[in-house]
Amino acid sequence: MKTAIGTALIILSAVPQAARGADDGSDTAQRVPEILVTARRRVEDVQAVPAAVSVIDGDHIERSYTVNTALLSLLVPALNYSSANPRNTAFTIRGIGSSVVAVSQANDGLEPGVGFYVDQVYHARPATAAFDFVDIDHIEVLRGPQGTLFGKNTTAGAIHILTGAPSFDWQAQGEVSYGEHDFLQTRAALSGPLVADRLAFRVSGLWTRRDGVLHNVTTGSDQNSLNNQAVRGQLLWQASDALTLRLTGDWSNFKSECCTQVYLRTGTSLRPAARQFPALAAGIGYAPPSTNPYDRLTDIDARLAVDTNEGGVSLVGDWDLGHATITSVTAWRFWNWNAANDRDYTSLRIQLQQGIPSRQDQISQEVRIASNGDGPLGYVAGLYYFRQVITGRPISIYGPTAAYWLLGPTTGTPPVAVPANLLDGYGQDGATRFAADSYAAFGEVNWRATDRLTVTGGLRYTIEHKVGDYATTVSGGLQTTVPALVNAKLSILRPQTYGARDDSGDLSGRGNISYQVSDGIFAYASYARGFKSGGINMSGLPLDAQNQPVLSTAVVRPERNTTYEGGIKTDVFDRRLRINLTGYYTDVRNFQATLVDSTQTVALRGYLSNIPRVTVKGFEADAIAAPVAGLQLRASVAYADGKYADYPKGPCPLELQGTATASCDLTGGRLSGLPRWSTTLGGDYALPVGAGGAVFVHADSSWRSSYFGDPTLSKFTLIPGYNVTNASIGFRAAKGWTVTVFARNLFNSNYIQNLTTQAGNSGLILGTPSDPRIIGATLRFRI
Repeated sequence: MKTAIGTALIILSAVPQAARGADDGSDTAQRVPEILVTARRRVEDVQAVPAAVSVIDGDHIERSYTVNTALLSLLVPALNYSSANPRNTAFTIRGIGSSVVAVSQANDGLEPGVGFYVDQVYHARPATAAFDFVDIDHIEVLRGPQGTLFGKNTTAGAIHILTGAPSFDWQAQGEVSYGEHDFLQTRAALSGPLVADRLAFRVSGLWTRRDGVLHNVTTGSDQNSLNNQAVRGQLLWQASDALTLRLTGDWSNFKSECCTQVYLRTGTSLRPAARQFPALAAGIGYAPPSTNPYDRLTDIDARLAVDTNEGGVSLVGDWDLGHATITSVTAWRFWNWNAANDRDYTSLRIQLQQGIPSRQDQISQEVRIASNGDGPLGYVAGLYYFRQVITGRPISIYGPTAAYWLLGPTTGTPPVAVPANLLDGYGQDGATRFAADSYAAFGEVNWRATDRLTVTGGLRYTIEHKVGDYATTVSGGLQTTVPALVNAKLSILRPQTYGARDDSGDLSGRGNISYQVSDGIFAYASYARGFKSGGINMSGLPLDAQNQPVLSTAVVRPERNTTYEGGIKTDVFDRRLRINLTGYYTDVRNFQATLVDSTQTVALRGYLSNIPRVTVKGFEADAIAAPVAGLQLRASVAYADGKYADYPKGPCPLELQGTATASCDLTGGRLSGLPRWSTTLGGDYALPVGAGGAVFVHADSSWRSSYFGDPTLSKFTLIPGYNVTNASIGFRAAKGWTVTVFARNLFNSNYIQNLTTQAGNSGLILGTPSDPRIIGATLRFRI
């Protein structure tokens, strides 16, 4: 009988990475290693899983210096990551998910389309994925709708991070890395028994720091720095041969002078020339410090800071009944956020302060039962409950240049002169609260009809209740009773108070047929239907022509995803070559997106909206080759053709925006945030030296084609394609220590990570440039 699922997870984590395919010069090392995953809640070879799954093991994470989710996207072509700052973090799989691309576009009332898990615990806020990884065993990236096997239902896929588990044998490992820009990273982990064969512990931690890579000519400081700490502690209790309990507590902190952007380009609109950036800047004698974003110069004058932390406690229990294993996953987590931003991105005193200090708490409980053994019928069934509460305080304060920049010399009909200090000190303060409860029952059955043919079917029914309350007040600025001036102030910030709720329920599921064509060829075809419940706008509502909040936009409709997928997985040439191919077609109705209201004088916040229909079709190919001892080569390619299949009333691109811009028909346009082509090439070579030592070389090179960085599809928001190459060379001694020289962004490629349209729609486009090349060295030991 197979070992129970939970126990197998622990054993898998404790197995040294070398045992799963090391460059040791043996005959095994001349073959592509077997990769074990838990994507279907049991330990199995990834080549026998009828789904598209990418697996990055701990050794690869270590060699490639993949320290966070942003860098993980360079190894998985179908995964796209965007983060203007940790709160405004989003990732998509195959273009589907949450496409936040700019500061202040994150919306607490929208749940992500890509699930983020750590040791089976769902993390509801994408911001928690911005922290550095701690003590990773391996990472699984599942593509397509999820929910019939575990956790929260997601429409695009899931990222599952599995950390190192406590061991009953003593283990210790640590490393120190130092590089350019005063980059310093330390990692350590210690594990061993507290009570022989009964109670084991593991404690691990990291500290990462780096100087800023953008120079502020106004303050003289270097900004967009890094300062991240994390610690994780675990206890594993083997209560009996059948029962194991794993208790985990973790905490992460990110506190730095971050995150701003630099001048990228100036676009043109249909607005009067006097209300566009060149004339506005000239009229006040302003020029950006550089018009080349790769000079990495900024001149912001407001305070810049990020102070965020997250953590929690979880308890995972596995009880082996013999024929099946019952698993319980109980967790509580929190996330705190505070930041200071200069939202005009210049030294002009347009906006003095902007931010939304936030607190999120979540609890979750999952119970499932999964069959053991290799019988013809296998199953997983479970219940899931999740609750989260998010509170926030939206704050904005404008400065003495705001009236000139945002309103102009006159306002109203007949025209009334706008005093220069009309908006000086004008601001907003408020409170928001969002609460969500999710209940689900799920199950999946695998029937092995013959030795080679397996039929799988799974269902999930989800019920969700969401409640949101939003209330803001405005104050300050020039006190006036002139109606035209009062309305001008309200066009910038208007007090809003509203409450909304959404109650959704739906059946989702999947089915597939898989066939073992031969010992080295496995094929499958699948159908999946995903569901994401409705969302609530928690960043204020867009205004109508009378400058009033549009209450009908408070709630967005549920999103439904239908995906067809077929694939073939092959191990050929005596398992020296592995090629996996996948083709898919995804149709999404009522796609939930975060948009910026371009019809307003000042576009400060994103709001939620439904895009009637989005489609994505494409293919993916992954190959691994081990032609000779010590050499492994990797290649992955993803092609995705994403479109707005039906979007008759979308936001207008900058070049079509006028003083009274209406909506624009974006039907047929490309899905924003999605490159058509993404590729990754990589390789590792280890040359044995002496008694058990080795010299090794590693390289990974990722290329992505151009894509639109904004849902409006403006030509001014097109991000050109780019390539990033990372490499390392080092020596690994037989006694467990390693010394490595590494290079991140080896060829010092210049590219834009994300972009933002400046508040006021002047045409100024800001961008976050790539980090410059960093060369450094690492000393690592493992016992």
